[in-house]
Amino acid sequence: MPPALLLFVTLLISILLLILIVDVIYTRLLRPSSAPPTALVLPVVGGMLSFLGGPLALISKFHASCGECFTLPVLHKRITFLIGPHASPFFFKAPDTALSQKEVYEFNVPTFGKGVVFDVDHVTRAEQFRFFAEALKGNRMRSYVQMMVKEAEEFFGAWGDEGVVDLRDELSRLVVLTASRCLLGKEVRETFQDEVAHLVHELDMGMVPLSVFFPYFPIEPHRRRDAARKELAKIFDGIVEKRRQENREEEDVLNTFVHAKYRDGSQLTNDQVLGMLIAVLFAGQHTSSITSTWTGLLLLESHQKQKKGLLEGSGKSATFLEKVLDEQRKVIAEHGDELTFDILQSMDSLHFSIKEALRMHPPLIMLL
Repeated sequence: MPPALLLFVTLLISILLLILIVDVIYTRLLRPSSAPPTALVLPVVGGMLSFLGGPLALISKFHASCGECFTLPVLHKRITFLIGPHASPFFFKAPDTALSQKEVYEFNVPTFGKGVVFDVDHVTRAEQFRFFAEALKGNRMRSYVQMMVKEAEEFFGAWGDEGVVDLRDELSRLVVLTASRCLLGKEVRETFQDEVAHLVHELDMGMVPLSVFFPYFPIEPHRRRDAARKELAKIFDGIVEKRRQENREEEDVLNTFVHAKYRDGSQLTNDQVLGMLIAVLFAGQHTSSITSTWTGLLLLESHQKQKKGLLEGSGKSATFLEKVLDEQRKVIAEHGDELTFDILQSMDSLHFSIKEALRMHPPLIMLL
């Protein structure tokens, strides 16, 4: 073997051994006695391989071997899982001074932008959450209903009387259209809908498993994410600036963020307004489309099974789908074409179906 190649191989083996020794010392020998058990995986890369294999399989495997609380070393990070009714309350009840979200969710900064949510200190983030709460409180939600109804009527009006659709894709499209109108504003819905939808999709596709650990790693999804974020900034800079100059009010979340003020009287910059919009869009878009899809699928599936006598109580009463539809017919008979927030709230059968879908298929399997 040539001396240069021999030297290279020797250095490579030495570096790998050093990494292995440091990993063993850090994860095994220096671990405090009171710390949760560490999952047994291959040094350095084992945790990452387990993580990429899927969170549900990972959780099931190590929950069985380690219990409700365990730590998984993933490259340069250590992820501690709290699973079950005894361990999880510590996660929900801990103050930000004990369990801070900022360090965990900093991988979102390239997507959301600087100066918002997880790129600010706890005090500033608390004020920004106040802006979120203001945009989504009861009286605001009531004003959004008519926009949602209009989008739904136009969307389903194009379906025709019969045919086959991919329920997940169709409801995802409807959620995007509704979000564009209620969150991003009528300027986006009427002028930039297709362009903004494409750019938001690029942001979404730019959040891959590697992003959690290396959000700035030079890979193609990250490059496309960053390019999309710049294009969105150009679009919204003009929209926000025009609204500020005209000082006009609109019934959408964008309006809330444009006029929001911190306690010291300062406002969000145009780019920070966009960051807040992206954050609230990402928080609700997937959860809404997933939950609505599962609700529809489960109602249709149970209807077929009940008609075939495959479920307990089949044939003795109306199916769940029939109850939901009967409820809506009664609402129409009582209120006509009017559909308000309070009328929607009165649809108990629909709400129970949604809650059952959430119980059976929660859209969020982990909270970080």
